[in-house]
Amino acid sequence: MSQFVSSFFKETTKPLTSGRRPWSVFLDLTLLNLPFSIHDTTTRITQNVLHFSVNYSIILLIILSVSLLNHPLVLIALLITLIAWLSLYFSREEPLWFLGYQVSDWMVLVVLFVVDFLVVIWGGVFQNVVVGGGIAVVLMLLHAALRSTDDLVADDIETSPYANLLSDDDGDYNAPPTGGL
Repeated sequence: MSQFVSSFFKETTKPLTSGRRPWSVFLDLTLLNLPFSIHDTTTRITQNVLHFSVNYSIILLIILSVSLLNHPLVLIALLITLIAWLSLYFSREEPLWFLGYQVSDWMVLVVLFVVDFLVVIWGGVFQNVVVGGGIAVVLMLLHAALRSTDDLVADDIETSPYANLLSDDDGDYNAPPTGGL
């Protein structure tokens, strides 16, 4: 049974953790500097949030968990809903069937949001969740705005399936044209 549970969690979280970037890259203090303009700030935030989305999600979950340490039953209930999110929404490949009917992703999303909302209301931790989520969002936006994105392009090119098309290796492509106009 424990081997089944272990393999289930490994398979369920594999697509989610595959997007996680190394923490050494995420926390590289040499890449922190002030942006030049509002456009630069919004560009940095957009690129960093897309590039480090899994890292930011992990930080959000940690901060929310810490904000709920005084409410262990709610924390356990939300952990169960997190498992439901992972298995029913994020890592599900095939359609979900319930009582002979196919359930749309939209319906799964709505039901999971409602269950989370009911758990938060039941536990009386709405203020904790809002404050913890607010702190996490401010920290993430601060990091995303201050972290330079100069190294992200090269990193994305290396991991891209089109790396050979995007590389600077000119090969024979700069050979002078033969014939033509």
